Amino acid sequence: MVNIPTIETQRLILRAHRLEDFDDYVGLWSDEAVVRFISGIPSTREQTWARLIRSAGMWHFMGFGFLAIEEKETGRLIGEAGFHEVRRDMKPSLEGTLETGWVLLPSAHGRGYATEALKALLRWAEENFPGKAVTCIISPDNARSLRVAEKLGFREVARSDYHGEIILLSRTGTQPA
Repeated sequence: MVNIPTIETQRLILRAHRLEDFDDYVGLWSDEAVVRFISGIPSTREQTWARLIRSAGMWHFMGFGFLAIEEKETGRLIGEAGFHEVRRDMKPSLEGTLETGWVLLPSAHGRGYATEALKALLRWAEENFPGKAVTCIISPDNARSLRVAEKLGFREVARSDYHGEIILLSRTGTQPA
């Protein structure tokens, strides 16, 4: 069994998803503002269940995955962030990289939570997967996420058509595999 980390920051707890998170997780992924730049289509309860189970499986098979983001002050689930390998059918390929992703409830936007969570996750990745390329893909219309990525050292390396144009970013001068 893989040890899924719990990472604490000044204001957040990044932890494994729990079954009791499911209703809040449904609320997150069914929010139109959350999925606007990801798929554009809110997830159903069934699709959200599959996403939750996939998150646990990613840790099991890859040794990394997504963590729930809990606000320390309130104890509420406000989003998730982490790494995955989706094996997307796109060029250039992201396979073999730590593809970084994050989503937050709209009520948590503009507070620096994404940057705070991702800084901690990137430190964890550097300790546990040294030298592994770190990438992310972001819609060119998602200005907030592009700003977060830039603060974290991601730089554009390509543009691709993956269900609509996306920007492929790579961190600290590394190139995708």
